Amino acid sequence: MRTVAGPEAGALAARARALAVLRIRSTALAVALLPAAAAVVLLAGSATGSIGGSQDEGWTALRWVVTGCALVVLLLAAAVAAVVVRARPALTPTVPVAEETAPDLYQLIRDLAERLEVPAPSAIALTPDCDSWLEDRTHPAHANRRERRDRGALAVEEPRPVRGAGGPGPAAGADRVVDRPERGVPRAPVLVIGSPFLWWMRVAELRALLAPVVAGTGPSVHPDIASARRFVRGLDAAVAVAARGGEPSSGPAPALVAAVRRPAFGFVGWVARLLLRGCRDHAAEMERAVAAAASERAQTVDYGLRIVAQEQVGLAYAGWDRLLTRVALPAWRMGRWPSRLDAGVVSALTELSRRDRLAEGFTSRLSERPACDLLEEPGAMDEATSLLAARLFHGGPPEPGPDWSPVDWGAYPEEVVDRKWRQEAARLNRLLDERDDAHEPVGAAPAPARASGPAPATLARVIDRLTAAPAGPADSADSADSADSTDGDAPRLAARLSVEVAREEAAATRAHGQGPAAGAEGPTGGSGGDPWIDGFAPAFPLQPPRTGRELLADHVTAMVCCAAVDTAGAAPGLDWLDGPALLVGGRRRADLAHPVLSLVEDGDDGPLRAWLGEVGVRPEKPVRLV
Repeated sequence: MRTVAGPEAGALAARARALAVLRIRSTALAVALLPAAAAVVLLAGSATGSIGGSQDEGWTALRWVVTGCALVVLLLAAAVAAVVVRARPALTPTVPVAEETAPDLYQLIRDLAERLEVPAPSAIALTPDCDSWLEDRTHPAHANRRERRDRGALAVEEPRPVRGAGGPGPAAGADRVVDRPERGVPRAPVLVIGSPFLWWMRVAELRALLAPVVAGTGPSVHPDIASARRFVRGLDAAVAVAARGGEPSSGPAPALVAAVRRPAFGFVGWVARLLLRGCRDHAAEMERAVAAAASERAQTVDYGLRIVAQEQVGLAYAGWDRLLTRVALPAWRMGRWPSRLDAGVVSALTELSRRDRLAEGFTSRLSERPACDLLEEPGAMDEATSLLAARLFHGGPPEPGPDWSPVDWGAYPEEVVDRKWRQEAARLNRLLDERDDAHEPVGAAPAPARASGPAPATLARVIDRLTAAPAGPADSADSADSADSTDGDAPRLAARLSVEVAREEAAATRAHGQGPAAGAEGPTGGSGGDPWIDGFAPAFPLQPPRTGRELLADHVTAMVCCAAVDTAGAAPGLDWLDGPALLVGGRRRADLAHPVLSLVEDGDDGPLRAWLGEVGVRPEKPVRLV
């Protein structure tokens, strides 16, 4: 008896699990056909006289009951099958890469597939994330999506056009992705590559990193594994369709239609979930076996270099996370999106390696050819993935506009950092004016400073307010912060800032047509049934919601920075790992956080006034607001 080891063993295990999944599908089909088979037997037996007789009322009633049940079961089974077949499996939003725009990258992947003795991926796409995988896009619903896109609809795979060098652009690549395969031959999946890898890794490192991923195309084109995956994805999509209750209905009696659709889709969802529970373990084991087989096969290609590549994956993830949360997020909140995020991650990782000495031989490594050179126009691809990253991680319109415009790294300090500080300082000063008006005694003579208008926006005014004793009981809106409040007006200002920022963010969300507040139509004017097309909102925020104290500290820091720029010759700057930075004498001052926290949390202005004196800031001078 021959023992099978290596990739063949993993492939056999994956096929065995795929057959188990297909047996569940066959069992479900058999259960649906069982009443029909019983009805056929009874009708055939009655016609031939083998079962009962034509005058036997008992057998006649049984035949009618079984036939009626068979018809009902067949109709229900057909409805469930139709939903499973027609439901569109979820697609990851990506930027397609046409072969005309990256011939060297396609050639590298083909050579890698040839060395691994597996089929080459059918197409390549980029995702703004530190991950790579294979994705099947051969479902008929995806081909229908391509047809709708050709009639003017917006495609998931094409969030923004990318200019190609002498080629038709990514639309051609997207068309090849969703072309239907030949009969009986499953089409190879699409290779999705994390865009930070292309800009940070060298060509050899990228090849070594993608070897296990590309090796997965071998099991993916096996008919049994492809059928099992298609069945599981169809069930998953059917559960999603049933949860939504189908597409929004329109007609003369939508309430009646909804009353009928709700239980119907509830039944479909129950059946789909039942089948998913039955094949869940087999599907999970199948995917594990596929991954094990791909890993075993890829060990023959650049195995030693893959260890170095995996180290670079961890470094890339750390720099990418810092870039998104510290640098990109402040710009996104202002309606600006950095158009060169992937180029920025190289600067962030270079700075991270320089500070923490995470990479030995860093200079010699950078002298090698970067993987982004495999693209004909890396800048255009970077811009497209940067816009997609903004939509995925923050939410926003699919195209640039007056309130959603790109920003280059060279203009980031002036157009994002300085503007952010001015806006936050203006908001803080406006809330101070509101509190002055709210607490002014009725009939009292106006203060001299307010006789001709609002008080000037000065840093001294903010410091005095935060160090002053509380004038009265906290407002009802401040009750959440009043329990742990300290002396001064900080708790009230923190609560008011929370309300104000939440109101402004909600208004911006409604203006962009994102999320539930957008209603039935998204920014593209279409129906809101597909959140990945019509102004989708992020699945989860990059950062947890900021507390009132954190917002107050940010606004006081912005006021200090504005005063430093206006009165001490400081300048806004960009730190690749920490985001907005204050430059004094051309060097970053990173020691402002502690004095601000002492003022906000303890009401102690001593550390901050000492810092202001050291830098030369004049807090009594008015600052410029937007």
